[in-house]
Amino acid sequence: MSTTPHQTNHRFLDEAGDTTFYGKKRVPIIGQEGVSACFMLGMVKFRQPLSALRTQVATLQNEVIADSYYADIPSIQKKAAAGGYYFHATDDIPEVRQRFYQFINTIDCSFEAVVARKSAERYEQRYHGREDELYADLLAHLLKNKVHKDHRLVLTIAQRGKTTRNATLNMALQIAKERYMGAQNKRSVTERMSKGLQPFGGMLFADDLKADIVFNVQNPHTDPLLNVADYFCWAIQRVFEKGEMRYYNYLREKISLVIDLDDPAAGRGKWTNYYKPNYPLTAANKISPPLH
Repeated sequence: MSTTPHQTNHRFLDEAGDTTFYGKKRVPIIGQEGVSACFMLGMVKFRQPLSALRTQVATLQNEVIADSYYADIPSIQKKAAAGGYYFHATDDIPEVRQRFYQFINTIDCSFEAVVARKSAERYEQRYHGREDELYADLLAHLLKNKVHKDHRLVLTIAQRGKTTRNATLNMALQIAKERYMGAQNKRSVTERMSKGLQPFGGMLFADDLKADIVFNVQNPHTDPLLNVADYFCWAIQRVFEKGEMRYYNYLREKISLVIDLDDPAAGRGKWTNYYKPNYPLTAANKISPPLH
C-alpha cells in the first residue's frame, strides 16, 4: 500500500511588524517611532486555481506600473526599477491599497494569523531573547492543527532574514507536532480514565502524524500570492497598532481566525483570545503604549 499522501495543499505566509525589542544599551524601544508594538504571522488559503490567481495579480501589478497616474510615485518606480513592482501594503499609496483590497475581496480565500504583543520581559523569558524562537512559536500555532492530516502541505513563506532559515522552520514544525500530540494525548488520557481504563492506551506518537510538510521560502516579488498574505497581515496589524478597523472590517468574513497570544482580556474564559468572524477583533484590541 502506498504511503504517499493523496492530496497536495498550499498555504502562503507573510508577517507584519518587526522583531526589534531594544535600542542602544539594550533599552527597550517597543512602540517607539519606527518600532512595532507587535509581531504577527499570517497564512492564506486559496480555493481557486493558483496559476490563474498569480496571473491576475501579475496583471494588476503591470496595470499599476503602466498607469500614468502613478508615474511619479517613488515607492512604485523604485520597485519597478529594482526587479519588478509588487504589492506591499506598508509602501503602497492609498489608491493602490484600495485597488488591491477590492481585488482580494473578490477572491475565494481564507486567512488566519497569530499575533504576539511585544514585551521585553516575555521576549527574554519565553523566547530566551531569540527572534528565531519567537518566529517558530508563531508558526507552530499556525501548523499545530495541520500536522496530523494525510496530505502534502506546501508552505510558501515570505523570506525574512535569519528567521526563515531551515533550522527555524523545522523547529516550528517540531513544536507544532509536540503541541498537537500533547493536546490529543491529554484528551485520550482524560477519556480513558473517565471510563475506568488505564491512561496509556491509544497514545499518539510522532510517527502517527501523517502530514508531509514542505517549506518553500520565496522573496515576496517572486510569488504574487504572497502579496495577498501581506495585505491581510497589514489589515490586522492596523487594528493592534492603531485601533484602525476599516481594512479588517472590509475583509472580516475571509479572516477565519486571529489568535491574540497575549490578549490582556484572555482571562475572561477559554478561547476568548481566538477571534473569528462571529467574534471579531475590535478597536479594544489596540495595544496600549508601554508604561516605561
